[in-house]
Amino acid sequence: MVSPILSIRKSRFRPKLIKQELPRVAVLGAGHGGQAMAGHLGLMGCEVTLYNRSQDRIGPIGIAGGIELTGQIEGVGKLALVTTDIELAIKDAELIMVVVPANGHAPLAEVVAPYLADGQIIVLHPGRTGGALEFFNTIRSNGCVADVIVSEASTLIYACRMLNPAKVHIFGIKNIIPVAAIPSYRTPEVINKLNSVYPQFVPGDNVLKTSLDNIGAIFHPALTILNAGRIESTHGEFEFYMDGATPAVTRVLETLDKERIAVAAALGIRAMSAREWLYVAYDAPGRTLFEAMQANIGYKGITAPPTTLMRYITEDVPMSLVPIASIGNHLGVPTPMIDSMIHLASVIHETDYWAEGRTVDTMGLAELSVKQIRQLVLGGKLDA
Repeated sequence: MVSPILSIRKSRFRPKLIKQELPRVAVLGAGHGGQAMAGHLGLMGCEVTLYNRSQDRIGPIGIAGGIELTGQIEGVGKLALVTTDIELAIKDAELIMVVVPANGHAPLAEVVAPYLADGQIIVLHPGRTGGALEFFNTIRSNGCVADVIVSEASTLIYACRMLNPAKVHIFGIKNIIPVAAIPSYRTPEVINKLNSVYPQFVPGDNVLKTSLDNIGAIFHPALTILNAGRIESTHGEFEFYMDGATPAVTRVLETLDKERIAVAAALGIRAMSAREWLYVAYDAPGRTLFEAMQANIGYKGITAPPTTLMRYITEDVPMSLVPIASIGNHLGVPTPMIDSMIHLASVIHETDYWAEGRTVDTMGLAELSVKQIRQLVLGGKLDA
């Protein structure tokens, strides 16, 4: 059984697009994913603007006038504009694709808020946990009154790496990616616009579901933290998911997973367990999470990160674990194991991830009951 969400097509990708006028697109972020998306959209014929806050990353792209793609997609995607000016970047854009690390969502929302216009659709690729809620709350807190839709994808559509400036290799494109909007009744508008270029995007239930089905929150930080000594002594020369996920380590992962599921349940969301996800995604069965991870051939050969100072902690702890713990605390759901991982990560990096992380305050949920949170997400008016 192959995942409808996470499997990568091995054959040459030739999308069957819905026949409609191609949208004008602004891609915000010129990292691996941002360059892949901008180049691919340009290759498909869209008018694309690429924004990055620093000139160093995009200077060569501006000189080249586009991005060369290799791998599953081949060709040069021409870009209409490459800029560090956010106002120019999003002017007249129908789709605003945010492809930056989750730590950058709130700062980018602050920058973009004054220039948003009615009818624009914002999509976070991906939102991690609470990304769309935080982005929505931030633009409103910064004076944006435009009729825009904020939405999030559950994962990045591309498996890709930059080879050098203005050149990206695309290893694969995921088959199906759920997307949800705030409010959820506007999700069809987002999907309709996305499907003009990406048939892979499908309607998700709501942003609570896309956020709390974030399995990376369970696997990435804890595996890195609990293998910190081995990572530092070997510089990552071991199989991360095979050797690093021992029976003892996976018992910790199972406890983290139960806490995530409990927080979701308190919001009326049925979250998929990590063990279920492995079976759906990779056809990896097991009576325990350890057995399922060891049965997953897709994990074989993946080495550990060479250092603990990487996004499995720097992004996934503050933008995935902290929001789950914060929501749990707000709803009276204990998350002692998640709390422990956040504390350990903070000590390892000498950083207060609690202070840096996404919380019910930054997501605009601190004063809301469960009923009101669901009303906000689903689109109903909040009760007094």
